[in-house]
Amino acid sequence: MDLNTATWRKSSYSGNTGGECVELASAPGIVAVRDSKDPEGAKLVVGRAEFAALVVTLKR
Repeated sequence: MDLNTATWRKSSYSGNTGGECVELASAPGIVAVRDSKDPEGAKLVVGRAEFAALVVTLKR
């Protein structure tokens, strides 16, 4: 999967000073997650349903 052309975004709660953030990109059927401090580093790619389940769990 080529994520080089993906549009990455981070939380609106993140400031413009860098910091420790994760960024998300979506493509059909998947969500990709990366460390904003290392955009060329490893990316975690999960299915949309699995990502949605994770978000629900984290909000509890």
